[in-house]
Amino acid sequence: MTRVWLTKWEWACCGDAFAIGDEVDFGIETRTSHAALSDVLGPELIATVDAMESHHEEEFTDRVRGRVVAVHEVTQDVIERRSLRRSGHGAPPESIMPADGDEWPMVGRGFGNGVFVGTTPSRYMIEIEPVTNTAMLTSAQGLRLRIDDEAEQLFCVGEFAVPPPEQRRRSLEGWLVDVQAHA
Repeated sequence: MTRVWLTKWEWACCGDAFAIGDEVDFGIETRTSHAALSDVLGPELIATVDAMESHHEEEFTDRVRGRVVAVHEVTQDVIERRSLRRSGHGAPPESIMPADGDEWPMVGRGFGNGVFVGTTPSRYMIEIEPVTNTAMLTSAQGLRLRIDDEAEQLFCVGEFAVPPPEQRRRSLEGWLVDVQAHA
């Protein structure tokens, strides 16, 4: 059996869905775990990882092909801190922050016939700090991402609500997938 690490951002972007029992073909970036992954998983879990999958940078000749026998979602605690955005702090130094109560400028594009897609920048900077030794595995039947289901709650700003300055929450980091490799 080979345990393969799948990174959240790669699979949220363009990874194919699969379930326990499915045949998979993973391109392997490396058989040596990155130090950053060790920080997430800790010394005991990182010792169980045999390979790190990637499919964005290039076509890898090293591959793991076989049948999926287990999928484990990996989450960890993070501290999320919010602070008001200031010029020079996440915004260009020459930017002017609207006065309290004023609307931020809308950034977007008109497509004609009254169709406009746009957004306003957040008034907040968000800093996310991982909490060490909080990795947790949860068994899953497969990996079937739907980005809209995983979207995090957005806070209303201004007259409606103000986000808490700090909160602790669980964050999905990726998956450990056990593959019974073909001989």
